[in-house]
Amino acid sequence: MKKALEGIRVLDFTQYLSGPHCTSVLCELGAEVIKVERPGTGEPERKAAPMTPSGESYQFLSYNRGKKSITLNLKNPGGLELAKKLAADCDIIVENFAPGVLDKLGLGYEEASGLNPGIIFASISGFGQTGPRKDEVTYDMVGQAMGGLMSVTGYRDGEPLKVGVSLADYMGGYNAVIAILAALHYRNMTGEGQQVDISMQDGMWAMVFPDRANYFDTLDEPKRMGNKLSSSSPFGSYKAMDGYVVICTITDGQWENVLRAMDREDLLADERFKTRVLRAQNMEAVEEVLDNWLRDKTVRDAVERLRSFKVPTSEVPTFGQVANDPQIRHREMIVEVEQPLSGKVKLSGSVYKMSKTPGNRKMKIPEIGEYNDYVYSELLGLEEEEIEKLKTEEII
Repeated sequence: MKKALEGIRVLDFTQYLSGPHCTSVLCELGAEVIKVERPGTGEPERKAAPMTPSGESYQFLSYNRGKKSITLNLKNPGGLELAKKLAADCDIIVENFAPGVLDKLGLGYEEASGLNPGIIFASISGFGQTGPRKDEVTYDMVGQAMGGLMSVTGYRDGEPLKVGVSLADYMGGYNAVIAILAALHYRNMTGEGQQVDISMQDGMWAMVFPDRANYFDTLDEPKRMGNKLSSSSPFGSYKAMDGYVVICTITDGQWENVLRAMDREDLLADERFKTRVLRAQNMEAVEEVLDNWLRDKTVRDAVERLRSFKVPTSEVPTFGQVANDPQIRHREMIVEVEQPLSGKVKLSGSVYKMSKTPGNRKMKIPEIGEYNDYVYSELLGLEEEEIEKLKTEEII
């Protein structure tokens, strides 16, 4: 079966999370990804915690399955020349160095596009390749903070919080993939490549702003609301006898079904709750009704009752419960993959359920420089003696 991105070759100059996540998505959709690592020890994320008992990084396993690792010293003139030859033979370059690093090395977008006019050159960074903040050092939490996410995450009287995953990194990777696929389509139409400039701050702001777009009308700072939604109620997590119940309503019909589930049809005519806008304005009164009902209910009983009336609801499971959720298992979101040192390891499956070209995450990670001979001999046509010389000179 052909793969969605079969025949597309990616030169991967990425490390840690946002960049490797981007190229891992391209890889699982069928692109050939040549991962460039430093000679000797490989990339630092090979040692990122947590580790398997055999000493392989789960993070590296997660974001580098199926890639073809080569070693190459870009700071060596000979290594740079090899990189240029590879750039001329690839469809896509992805990098997440600090802005300007590849330019200084001699393989920025202008150089790469001169070698290969059809190249799609994607850069992922904290603040993008332009602007007054472009040179600031950034990690995921900086992206979440400067993108506005932390200003609206957390409880009203508590400290600002980041979300529990590296969302700025992930969205940087996903946004790069979306732009790269669009650029590939444009190239198919015109034959022209282009530069892709992805900012983690941009990605966060694009997610945070739409629900608060009235800021420029009112200049009121949005308040942190914990698990609540400012524009609707009930919407959030609510305490039952033995845990928390998630209840989400947007429409008037859903609210009416909540009242029926609670045997509180007497409130159907209450003017405070007639519309979504009114319920949001009278949020404390809405929550008092819910709290009184949930006070003597178990999570299971409350969820079953609400579901019987088609109310969007769920328990709040532990991580372990999600990991063993039959829906997660049915969707193959946990797969067992044979890895070089660790043997069979459970890792995340592919989210891309496609009838003809599904994503494939059931691949092993490459060993450091495992594909040196393939890339330098078969792709670049170097003789065995030349490759041995490169090894001796520590270029590869």
